[in-house]
Amino acid sequence: MEFSTLRTYLLEKAGAVEDFPFDSETLVLKVSGKMFALVGINNEPLRLNLKCEPAKAEILREIHPAILPGYHMNKQHWNTVVCDGSLSEADIFSMIDDSYNLVVQGLPKAKRPTSDQEPRLADETRNE
Repeated sequence: MEFSTLRTYLLEKAGAVEDFPFDSETLVLKVSGKMFALVGINNEPLRLNLKCEPAKAEILREIHPAILPGYHMNKQHWNTVVCDGSLSEADIFSMIDDSYNLVVQGLPKAKRPTSDQEPRLADETRNE
């Protein structure tokens, strides 16, 4: 999977904001201030951390060698997905959707994004 394809899909999520809060190589996607994805932009192959329900996370790890416990994350709630071609684009997008939805469901209703919210790019967030 190409980084540009992955980034575009992540930014299509309502209220998505991208930033580099840790370093210049780890892109973080947030919704209402909560992380739903982290992407190592210089990794080859690409790797991304995604939130996942604990029971589902374990099953996915057992089935797919490219899904690992979340690197530098709570391993019960996060997976690292290695985009090495063994998972379909649809599978990766589905895991992104699950991660985003888990984060949004955990937000107070007043902080949940609306579908008309524009994504905010890393350059825009740094200028604030």
